Amino acid sequence: MIAPKSRVRHRGELARAFSRQNLVDTLLTGYLPILIALMVIVLPLAWMISSSFKPPHEIITLNPTLLPQEPTTENYAAVADRVPLLTVLGNSIYVTVIGSSIKVLLAITTAYALVFIRVPGANLIFLGILVALMVPPEVSMLPNYLTITSLGGYNTLWGIILPGLGTAFGTFLLRQHFKALPKELFEAAELDGAGHLRKLFQIAVPVSMPAIATVALVTVVNEWNNFLWPLIIVDRAEKMTLPVGLNLLQSVEQLTSSYGILMAGAVMVIVPMLVIFAMLQRYIVAGLTQGAVK
Repeated sequence: MIAPKSRVRHRGELARAFSRQNLVDTLLTGYLPILIALMVIVLPLAWMISSSFKPPHEIITLNPTLLPQEPTTENYAAVADRVPLLTVLGNSIYVTVIGSSIKVLLAITTAYALVFIRVPGANLIFLGILVALMVPPEVSMLPNYLTITSLGGYNTLWGIILPGLGTAFGTFLLRQHFKALPKELFEAAELDGAGHLRKLFQIAVPVSMPAIATVALVTVVNEWNNFLWPLIIVDRAEKMTLPVGLNLLQSVEQLTSSYGILMAGAVMVIVPMLVIFAMLQRYIVAGLTQGAVK
């Protein structure tokens, strides 16, 4: 049996929860922003994917529908006809995997050195990393182009990868994370005779997987979507990455019947990143909430 005082208190809480003011506050500050965000983010993405399966007469119409009435894969076939799809896809995978792996490894080792190894001028190095975060990448385009072409990297995959191997964002994020790790873990490892290599890969990396996964996701997305630098350093179709290769579709941009083809090309670029995000989201959520509860 519920005590009379508890029953009264329970009724009071229900009355406050369903009061007009509380419902208005909940709708305006909770559900309404979520609905607006979903419309802004999800609706264009859903429309793009749906349009990639629509024939031209369903896209150019006064009565558009979200779902295709006569689904077709002809748009994707048209992309494959105009672009050497397997070649540019393989190039993108190669550049993304190799470039991202080296970037993440360099970010981990550099951040560890700045925190746990007495590197001369560590603060000055970190200041340089902060400055690099503030400098737009377009500033270094010309020096990188001159350097890579002089080394024979024009129209090569390593010429795409090499200039972007340093990641200021990843180094900054992991340095801040490593500084928050308990020093007792590393002191205990030193007493057991562990060197820096063991402390890095047996202690720092395993307990920092959420932060490393966040850096890896940002790095992979940047590498996969990178357009300007590969466009400058490559002009042969067999060396193009997927975003640059799909630029070959620009010749059909003026045709109203080409909208579905352009949507299909955009889906090919975006869907792999959605799959990777789905695989890493639990680590990213853990990284964002790490330290929120003591």
